[in-house]
Amino acid sequence: MAVESLGVVMNGVTGRMGYRQHLVRSILAINGQGGVELADGSRVVLEPVLVGRSEEKLRDIATRHGLERWTTDLDSALGDAANVIYFDAQLTSVREEAIVKAIEAGKHVYTEKPVSETVEGALTLAKQATAAGVRNGVVHDKLFLPGLLKLRRLIDGGFFGRILSVRGEFGYWVFEGDWQPAQRPSWNYRREDGGGLVVDMFCHWDYVLTNLFGRVEAVTARAVTHVPERWDERGRRYDVTADDAAYAIFELAGGVVAQFNSSWAVRVHRDELLELQVDGTLGSAVAGLHQCVIQPRAATPRPTWNPDLADEQRYREQWQPVPDNTPPQNGFKAQWEQFVRHVVEDAPHPYDFLAAARGVRLAQAGLQSSDDGRRVELPELTL
Repeated sequence: MAVESLGVVMNGVTGRMGYRQHLVRSILAINGQGGVELADGSRVVLEPVLVGRSEEKLRDIATRHGLERWTTDLDSALGDAANVIYFDAQLTSVREEAIVKAIEAGKHVYTEKPVSETVEGALTLAKQATAAGVRNGVVHDKLFLPGLLKLRRLIDGGFFGRILSVRGEFGYWVFEGDWQPAQRPSWNYRREDGGGLVVDMFCHWDYVLTNLFGRVEAVTARAVTHVPERWDERGRRYDVTADDAAYAIFELAGGVVAQFNSSWAVRVHRDELLELQVDGTLGSAVAGLHQCVIQPRAATPRPTWNPDLADEQRYREQWQPVPDNTPPQNGFKAQWEQFVRHVVEDAPHPYDFLAAARGVRLAQAGLQSSDDGRRVELPELTL
């Protein structure tokens, strides 16, 4: 069958996410399997153009992976007609300007999130992309995690009956950087550089909740900075100006209540770094990044509160694992394939700039709720 070549401008590949998840584990992995297979059996091979600010880093990556095309000049990459898709994994603070350039150059745009620092900016991008007739998509990787795919299967199969509530626990201890290197870049902890846990994570919680359980209609949140000082990549102490934890209640359409604890200052006592517990009238489930266990109504034990005696029930052992049924794959790669099909053959891809704007709005509403100490309602967002 025919093989088509598609140029992809990849801006920000010298960063952790851009390099590991998008270049190595997505683009190069897709090409390693022979490209993206289309509905007619033909394939699309992706030709990456690496873009960044450091010639040295770009040259090193290109050499390491046998790639020929790289540049520090974004305009020249966008000016090449062979490059059809623009991808952005830069800092949030500079992303919007680059995306505008890509839209004006007529490129289809796929990007990390947040797509903008403001709701207004995100909506403007959505309107500009629509007016220019370019396809647009935003990474919604967590929906493609094996654990959440199993959760989706349970929901579609009616396992829960009426869903009552969702409880999310996310996070881990990020080292301060003084005696052990931090696992996250220092800009994550500076609000002036676009950092903060709410900005980083609430856009994820928006699409997870919306696509699995219902649209977020209101939020009550408390954002805090637990660790006030850290050390950057060069060992220099700096003051933390962004939140590193958030505790939120999300009210969803249909009456479902979701509670999420998100923190970079918590030590893990759970099976995975992200876990969602879903409780319904007919059963409950706990889903992580990869695993998912269930407890149906008929198999629910009868706990009895008695603080005077040690509880002999082994609650974790009373849950049944959900099988994979289909081989798991990298969620970033899966969504890249979906977006390429969207560009080439108009296959569905609902995770567009408008969906991204909803995520940005939830983050802003969470910060507003925390600052004002009140519940913030979220009417439906449209262009």
